[in-house]
Amino acid sequence: MTSPISGPTGGAEAAKALAAAKSAETKSKSLGDKDTFMKLLVAQLKYQDPTKPADSTAFLAQTAQFTQVEKLEDMIAMLQSQRMIGASSLVGKTVTYMDDTGAMQTGVISAAKLNGDSEPTLKVGNTDVQLSKVTEIRQTA
Repeated sequence: MTSPISGPTGGAEAAKALAAAKSAETKSKSLGDKDTFMKLLVAQLKYQDPTKPADSTAFLAQTAQFTQVEKLEDMIAMLQSQRMIGASSLVGKTVTYMDDTGAMQTGVISAAKLNGDSEPTLKVGNTDVQLSKVTEIRQTA
């Protein structure tokens, strides 16, 4: 990418655009990456030096990067749904897990949930257990 021009207003405006893009990213993490990338690309085009426009091959490469970001977002959504399907298949199974104190506990999974980008959480009795804490899964008799 080429950097925006510096000058009395060019650099300050580009910095404002970058700050707005970062603010948008924190507001919506699931769409922030794609939206942030597009805002940065638009800001770059808006504030580029008219006497030295961006190289068309560089612009094409940036467009390809944007497409890759979109496809990665789609893949992340697909992986999250697969993680949820995998966690939901454990409902009704007996598990052994390590609790917060490091002690091993056993119980039956009554529910599974996925909170955003985090790993699946299993409901065992009244306790929420992260899937990574499970050490053994057995068929409930």
